[in-house]
Amino acid sequence: MGTVVDDAASVEFHAFFERHYAELARLAHLLTGEPDAADDLAADALLALWHRWDRVRAADHPVAYARGVVANLARTRIRSAVRERRRIALFWSQREEKTENPDVAGVVDVREALRRLPFRKRACVVLRHAFDLSEKDTALALGVSVGTVKSQTSRGMAELHRLLGTEDAPRRVHAAMARTGEAGRDR
Repeated sequence: MGTVVDDAASVEFHAFFERHYAELARLAHLLTGEPDAADDLAADALLALWHRWDRVRAADHPVAYARGVVANLARTRIRSAVRERRRIALFWSQREEKTENPDVAGVVDVREALRRLPFRKRACVVLRHAFDLSEKDTALALGVSVGTVKSQTSRGMAELHRLLGTEDAPRRVHAAMARTGEAGRDR
């Protein structure tokens, strides 16, 4: 059971939450430009405030303190996104392969066939054939066993073979996915 002080603090925090949640979410949206992340950032900020509520409510300007927490969380989110974009850019910049006369229709066919596969089969096929990952590395990336990678890749390739209707489906898939990096960067 909580004490009278705990109950009073809880009521006070609840009132603070009701008064300022929408404002903090709007601030998060404007800082990050991500409407979907705004509610999460505001909720995370309010959770952090709740954990320090005695200090926050004793502050001269609790709302300013809350805004600072949202700003710090938004900054962290933006920095993470920038780091992720840099990692992706670094990965693609290392791919220097250029394709002469690409088979655009083949790439489109393979992409469409891949979209029709269930996620796990598609992920196994793409990681094994487009990214040339080993079965072990694919298993680590997906958080599954090596046996699952083997079976899902095999089943995924069989399904692609059926969807593409060709005997050389593995070659087409590998060739199209090698070109997908080039085509994907042009978008």
